Amino acid sequence: MFKKITTILLLMFVVFSFSSLTSCGKDKAGNNNGKKKAYKIGIMTGTVTQNEEEYRAAQRVKAKYGDMIIHQTSPDDFMKEQEVTISNVLSMASDPDVKAIIICQAIPGSSAAIDKAREMRDDILFIVGVPGEDPDMIASKADIVLQADELGMGTAIIEQAKKQGAKTFVHYSFPRHMSYQLLSMRRDIFKEQCKELGLEFVDATAPDPTGDAGVPGAQQFILEDVPRKVAEYGKDTAFFSTNCSMQEPLIKSCLLEGAIYPQPCCPSPYHGFPGALGIAIPEDKQGDIPYAVEQIKSKIAEYDGTGRFSTWPVPINMMFIEAGAEYAIAYLDGNTDGMNDSEKLGELFKDYADNDITMTTYTNSEGNELDNMYLILLDYLTF
Repeated sequence: MFKKITTILLLMFVVFSFSSLTSCGKDKAGNNNGKKKAYKIGIMTGTVTQNEEEYRAAQRVKAKYGDMIIHQTSPDDFMKEQEVTISNVLSMASDPDVKAIIICQAIPGSSAAIDKAREMRDDILFIVGVPGEDPDMIASKADIVLQADELGMGTAIIEQAKKQGAKTFVHYSFPRHMSYQLLSMRRDIFKEQCKELGLEFVDATAPDPTGDAGVPGAQQFILEDVPRKVAEYGKDTAFFSTNCSMQEPLIKSCLLEGAIYPQPCCPSPYHGFPGALGIAIPEDKQGDIPYAVEQIKSKIAEYDGTGRFSTWPVPINMMFIEAGAEYAIAYLDGNTDGMNDSEKLGELFKDYADNDITMTTYTNSEGNELDNMYLILLDYLTF
């Protein structure tokens, strides 16, 4: 009898232990076995000063997956501090558990950082978004390169401005950005498209935010120059800038002057609009795009700007970071067809945007297809 009781108790203990192990549910890293994943993912973004939505996107991923995510930032004055960018990437790569690194924006210095990291390790998946370096170079370093279809926007932005009633199109940029191949090629498409659709193209040089005057100087220039341009060309003037930090003053000035704003440089309802319009997004509405859109529409309507402001329906750079992290997880879990699985990538982007995505590969000036560099294009949301 004693042996039978002992056997029953042992069986009950084994069953209870097994039940506890299998019913502990998903942990913060999304596992069903209650154990954290055997890897980490590094994400490097700009600071809140340079582009808040990228920073917040990384924080959202970290909030979702906890310690599995390492978040680093690049320096604001990244042109002069490329060694800091390299150092921050290397600090993530030096952790043997880090198996994937996402860099967005991939500012100058990113290629060198990847090279240095690969000298240490050859097992890291590198996904980069919004490259600020030559496409051929960055595509040869990273495993996947993500970019809004800058060349496709060369046509789309002018067509959108025309629909909004524009007769003139002002393009704000500076020599550093015009040294970027894609931005320079897009500017040329802007010119051609303006000529074809009957708009006057104005090539305006603004201060570089990484220069001596910094971001405040560049923003002040926009606030002062937009009224001058509207006085010269009239209210039916559309404005565009290639720089993130210029978007808030540009939106604000366009609204006050009655001008047209077809799209931010990084298309998104969050990019520039809330700050320019004084919209505070409550904590419980963070990431709620329909809420943000309604608030923006309401503010623009107060200034009779309805129909003259537009963007893409989802934050493109946030999509690169958040959907990029999901892709990295899928790859590391063995759920992709190799490192560069365009079908899986497109599926994750479509889920994130809740809309159809036009995704094409980049073909360089010599006619060579870069099959790991993807260009993304979405339709417009007009406020």
